[in-house]
Amino acid sequence: MTGPRVKYDNSRRSERARESRRKVLDAAHRLLVSEGFAGMRLAEVAEIAGVSVETVYKQFRNKGGLLKAAYDVQLAGDDEPVPLGERPEYLAMVEEREPAEKVRRYAGIGRRISERIGPLTVRVLECRGADPDVEEFARTIEGERLFGATAFVTHLDESGFLRPGLDADRARDELWVLISPEVWAQLVQRRGWSHDQYEAWLGDAVSAALLAEAHRG
Repeated sequence: MTGPRVKYDNSRRSERARESRRKVLDAAHRLLVSEGFAGMRLAEVAEIAGVSVETVYKQFRNKGGLLKAAYDVQLAGDDEPVPLGERPEYLAMVEEREPAEKVRRYAGIGRRISERIGPLTVRVLECRGADPDVEEFARTIEGERLFGATAFVTHLDESGFLRPGLDADRARDELWVLISPEVWAQLVQRRGWSHDQYEAWLGDAVSAALLAEAHRG
């Protein structure tokens, strides 16, 4: 007789813990964007989220762990445990058969990711080199971006769309730079481009850099 009630109670506790985590991550994101990594205080995060500082430490261990978790949620757009490569918009891009449209879809994904992570990333990286947690964060996200760029270039190459004579490693590095938060910041934050303009430029730039001329549309 106690089984269903125990399962229900565990489910309620799990949902409350997840909601608490969401509030902490939302508070951390807001403070990271407004104050930067150095200015984010875990006590303030806890106060905004309505939890204890001990809860924040229990969930994320330290400021570096909280930073990466806040970034990951913004990168994905939610806290669902589904990798980007398994999400519908990415799968639709992979399944697209027309190369120019495939790149346009890729640029659309890149635009939406940059909208979410750009403000946090650029603000945090302002103190790169001055804080070991930020340096570790920077190396980690650069490696993740390189992994993603490699996957897309490999996909184009295996589909027969990569520009003839273009070395795959060179293509990966060019794409890695094009989709960097630094480039996004230069165009959107510093030059005042709209995200529509950024997305159109990214699609054109990726097409010119990677696609065979016959496939550029």
